[in-house]
Order: sequence, then C-alpha cells, then structure tokens
Amino acid sequence: MSEDGPSRNSEDSPQAATLAVEVVRHGDAWEHSAISDPSVTLAAHAAFTAAPPARLEPCELAITLTDDAEMHDLNRNWRDKDQPTNVLSFPAGDAPGEHGSLGDVVIAFETTQREAEETGIALADHVSHLVVHGVLHLLGFDHRNDAEAEQMEDLERQALASLGIADPFASVAAAEVTR
Repeated sequence: MSEDGPSRNSEDSPQAATLAVEVVRHGDAWEHSAISDPSVTLAAHAAFTAAPPARLEPCELAITLTDDAEMHDLNRNWRDKDQPTNVLSFPAGDAPGEHGSLGDVVIAFETTQREAEETGIALADHVSHLVVHGVLHLLGFDHRNDAEAEQMEDLERQALASLGIADPFASVAAAEVTR
C-alpha cells in the first residue's frame, strides 16, 4: 500500500461472473454442419452477458448437440412429450448458478435444421438463438406468461444483436400482422 492510500488493483475492482462452456457432440448429425464449437460458445456467452447472474462466482454449463432420436427420448422422459423438440434446458440446481454449475442445454440437429429451412433462417443463426434461449432458461428466465415471454424475448434480441443476428421475432410479428 502506498502512503497515499490503497492502490488500485484487481482486488479493489468489481469482477464480473465468468462462464466456462463445454460443447459435447453426440452422434454424427452435427459433424457435417458448419456449426463450430466456438460459435456455440460465443452464443452462450452472449446470453450470459445479456443476463448475468447476481452471484459473481465462476459458472459453467454444457451444451450437447445431439440428434432427434436422443432428443425424443429426453423429451419423453423429462417432459412426457413423445416427440423430439429443438432445445431443452436442464438446470443444475434450485438457484441459477448454484455451486457454479448452471446446467445443460441440449439441441437436436434434425428439428433445428428443419425449422431453419422452413423459416428461411441460416442454420448457424437458428442454433445461436436456441443456445441463447436455452442458456436464459438456465439463468432462471421463462416464458410461462406474456410478461415473462416479453422479458425473455427482449434478452434474446439483445444477445443475438450482440452477435450480429437479426431479430428472430420480427418475421413472426410481420407474419401475424399480414394475416
């Protein structure tokens, strides 16, 4: 410590929570896509930055890229829905970030690819959106009612904009207006 008082160092500066992301690939479906582990990790960090947890401890999560068959099993076993879905989130504990682990996000290739083709969205952009959506669920956000959905969609827009990805809800709103 100098005579003028305490010096500014890293211990005096507020620190942001950090996020470690593990990307796991099951099966071959994702191997022939242009989806890279760094792009998946970047999308997870965008969600984490848009809605950081209140706790400043290091956090971690896993993102599993799988196929529709495995996703079908997970959706049936955990949600009683006998079909595949695009993304599922499995929080690690009762409170987001409890004990450092946020949980797991699982994304199914065939469903995600089909949705991207049907909506004319690049597969990479749709995957980034699903990663952001899944991570926000792990951070405690949901869309069970209109207010929650609006808040979550705003965070998704913010995270995706930071990645240079257009608002995925704009085309849905435009389609609803033209009906």
